[in-house]
Amino acid sequence: MKQYLFTILFTGAVTLALAWAVWQLSMRFKLYPGIRERDVHKTPTPRLGGIAMFIGIMGALLVSKANEYFGTFWADPPKEVIAIAAATTLIVVVGVADDLWDLDWMIKLGAQFLAAGIIAGYGELQIYSLPIGGLTVGSSWVSFTLTVFAIVVVMNAVNFIDGLDGLVAGVTLIANGVFFVYSYLLLREFATSNFSLATFLAAALVGACLGFLPLNWSPAKLFMGDAGALMIGLLMATSAVAITGALDPGVLDPEDIGRSQLLGAFIPILLPVVVVMLPLLDFGLAVIRRIRAGKSPFSPDRKHLHHRMLDMGHSDRDAVLIFYAWTAIMGLAVLLMFLAERAGLSYMIGVAFAVVGGAACLTITFLPSRRPRRRAPEASDGIMTPVEELP
Repeated sequence: MKQYLFTILFTGAVTLALAWAVWQLSMRFKLYPGIRERDVHKTPTPRLGGIAMFIGIMGALLVSKANEYFGTFWADPPKEVIAIAAATTLIVVVGVADDLWDLDWMIKLGAQFLAAGIIAGYGELQIYSLPIGGLTVGSSWVSFTLTVFAIVVVMNAVNFIDGLDGLVAGVTLIANGVFFVYSYLLLREFATSNFSLATFLAAALVGACLGFLPLNWSPAKLFMGDAGALMIGLLMATSAVAITGALDPGVLDPEDIGRSQLLGAFIPILLPVVVVMLPLLDFGLAVIRRIRAGKSPFSPDRKHLHHRMLDMGHSDRDAVLIFYAWTAIMGLAVLLMFLAERAGLSYMIGVAFAVVGGAACLTITFLPSRRPRRRAPEASDGIMTPVEELP
């Protein structure tokens, strides 16, 4: 655990220092776009914070090479590490270019598929099994395709919610914190070593989000941009896929363990989907809404979840905190299901926590606010490509 705590602190410190430097340089050389009609913020703000997060995470990865405890994923040749570094670099370069010059969405989407393909192909980090009717293993091309699409979906889901100060950094901090605890406990019980690439990536993401959040908290001085949001989504999905390879398949034999335990063993695959369930639902509803109105699915509007909360009277910070609460409830509920099963208790403890917490979050979300409602402009927010950022 001490090694992971060092990773969190190191990544956080490097990210914080570099984020401040990036902010200073961006302001000095005016490396920020003008205010767009769809933007929530009122003053020009740099979007290059993802560079600081990228360097912080890559720095932690290089430092881990000198740590014997992390030798499990630095074996010769370290194909998985090389693939992750190459894919992350690609997505950050494309993201920075988009943050500065607004690339065509097809270019960004193509880069995402290429990055996911590098991880699934060269690094061979793939989803080989799913809890569907027991333990099902598909062919190699099915595993590759499923992995690539899963990574791309998570990347876009994370990028999709980047719409308010501190929203993505805080939500992914909570999500990766829960995933870190879960994967660490899971490996202690089912794996031969407590050290894995999956848990390391979760720790590095926690550190990067911790280091970036002070400059991104409302009112934000710096945005992570597409570079940061897409990178976080890429690494979150990769860590979820990676943990399946760290487990002995024998411990997941459906004939030897209960159904609820089998579900718990596959939580690393399901957790990212649970965490981004709200933005995915928001995107799906937006597509349906626009098609029914005879518009393009990617036409702009101002009816996303965080916009709706602002229009209900919630302040920017209140809306962000509500998203934090939803993320914590969903993540902790899944974690409690696993902990309860390991303690010989019913996984319904986690379900009960989800029901009670969800009811509380619903009440807070729809509680009438005393603040005057915000009037939504007729035309704003142009995010409706799956790869475009809401700063």
